[in-house]
Amino acid sequence: MVKYLNIAQIIVSSNLIVLVFLQSRGRSAGSMLGGGGDSVFRTRRGVEKIMFRLTLAVIVLFFAMSVASVLLQS
Repeated sequence: MVKYLNIAQIIVSSNLIVLVFLQSRGRSAGSMLGGGGDSVFRTRRGVEKIMFRLTLAVIVLFFAMSVASVLLQS
């Protein structure tokens, strides 16, 4: 059971990395890693809003799988 959970966690983490990179597609590499000078607030619309919500859902799933993995191993 733990083996399958670890494999699923690797897949979810890979998807999370891809989603984060896709969201920062129109920005410079410095802003992708936390830097950047543009601090203008924008409202997310359309595909950008869907990707943002999907990223949040994948983060919650990854966190839940991490907690489950720790609980099952002990």
